[in-house]
Amino acid sequence: MIDALADLKAIIEALIFASPDPLTLKILLKTLDDEPREHVEEALAALRRDWGDRPGGLQLIEVAGGYQIVTRPELHDRVRRLFHEHSSQRLSVQALETLAVIAYRQPVTGPEIAEIRGVNTSGVIGTLVDRRLVKVVGRKAVIGRPFLYATTREFLDRFGLKDLTDLPKVEDMAEALGMEVPPALAADDPRDAALPFEPPPGIAAGPGGGAGKVH
Repeated sequence: MIDALADLKAIIEALIFASPDPLTLKILLKTLDDEPREHVEEALAALRRDWGDRPGGLQLIEVAGGYQIVTRPELHDRVRRLFHEHSSQRLSVQALETLAVIAYRQPVTGPEIAEIRGVNTSGVIGTLVDRRLVKVVGRKAVIGRPFLYATTREFLDRFGLKDLTDLPKVEDMAEALGMEVPPALAADDPRDAALPFEPPPGIAAGPGGGAGKVH
């Protein structure tokens, strides 16, 4: 049994490492459909304990509803030097500010975002959609039926968040981005909201439905 558990841990570890996206328990069970669920869960729990005690530059984390092996946060600057990220791959300050508004006010329309930021944001929203950080989750039942935007699981993964309850206080986020907190944004706490991966009740589903990319 010990050898079998060790073998299963090794398989799960390899699958998590090889997956380009956070690997969920559901996908693990589907991939390892010849193994009893309890064995997979036991091996996964043992693997997480092993990694919790493991020194080194990597860590096993739970993010966006799955598991991923990543570099430790304190080493990010060193790792970035290796890849020499092009400026085109980075989000602009304007895009980060818009993303923050969406994250803390979701679901939110383009006009509402523009009102909070005080500038036209249609082009920036398009960039965020292209980066799969934001998606359309429906239309608001008002004149013109504008699209409602919310963050995706890709957003959670990119920023290392387990779910929206992991978002920092809006004041801390604003300070990190070098922006002032608009009063309308400061009034909301995303930790009181459900994950916006499905359209809120009473809101029509937008293009592509309510499900976002999850890893």
